[in-house]
Amino acid sequence: MTAPLDVSSSTLEADPEAVASASSASSVEGRSLGQIAWMRFKRDKVAMGAGVVVILLIFMAVFAPLLVKWFGYPPNQTNPDILNPDTAAPLGKYGGISTHHLLGVEPVNGRDLFSRIVYGARVSFLVARMATALSVIIGTFMGVLAGFFGGWIDTVVSRLMDLLLAFPLLLFAIALAAVINGLPKKPFGLSDYTLHISVLILIIGFFNWPYVGRIIRGQTLSLREKEFVEASRSLGATNRYIMFKEILPNLIAPILVYSTLIIPTNILFEAALSFLGVGVPPPTASWGGMLSDAAQGFYYIDPVFMIVPGVAIFVTVVAFNLLGDGLRDALDPRTGR
Repeated sequence: MTAPLDVSSSTLEADPEAVASASSASSVEGRSLGQIAWMRFKRDKVAMGAGVVVILLIFMAVFAPLLVKWFGYPPNQTNPDILNPDTAAPLGKYGGISTHHLLGVEPVNGRDLFSRIVYGARVSFLVARMATALSVIIGTFMGVLAGFFGGWIDTVVSRLMDLLLAFPLLLFAIALAAVINGLPKKPFGLSDYTLHISVLILIIGFFNWPYVGRIIRGQTLSLREKEFVEASRSLGATNRYIMFKEILPNLIAPILVYSTLIIPTNILFEAALSFLGVGVPPPTASWGGMLSDAAQGFYYIDPVFMIVPGVAIFVTVVAFNLLGDGLRDALDPRTGR
């Protein structure tokens, strides 16, 4: 049998500085929900790359005049001297791509493709951003209203959503654009460009809010049964306080994610309307309008004329979709990433 271990108080006495340093090293630093989401998002390299592409596209749209001044020509300036007089095709290889025209020129009129792509990004992002903001505002308000109160309010809002989702939006946009073009005098003293942009934003934003509204309604139905809502109600909080102070802050994550996913949809819709000739009026540059011009037989003369705006739309839509997927995974704790 071994003798008992004699441990004196002097041997158990530790250095206070060593204990403090060990305690601080082993302590767990608290992180906010935003910091956790950012850490999860950084691990998704695809989403990070998509975010960089989106930032570059926004930078290109915001600083379009400066970029055109440095690397291009005015977007509506014609250059017939760099076209083949017999075929109206750009001189040189690959659609006239050169150090002066980084993406080549259009056939027939010789307008610089780089300048028109850059300015077309401004139109696409303006319409998509404003239409998305309108959709999110209306959809969030109606979704929270229907999900929180339920009853006849939920029934009316839900049937309104079904009606708008079943509405032939494309035909309505074409008919409305035809009516606007036939007006002898533009209403409210607006210019032709401003009027068409405003109509595009209103049409896309108003008829797309049910998509947001359905998601927000479902989230609100779940949140209104949570314990923190019951606690607020037991303390005498009003319905207005609960909706705007308790439920709405918990809807920021789905609103943010769906906004990034609906922006590329709005970009595609604006491009489709411009492709059909009822979007942004010429000669204003737009990606859909450029595709429409290329589809009128000019792609036989110069395939680059169709490839450049097509690639611009493709890259933009894919980047926003990948960014939205990454944000959804980062903000959803159930993904386990």
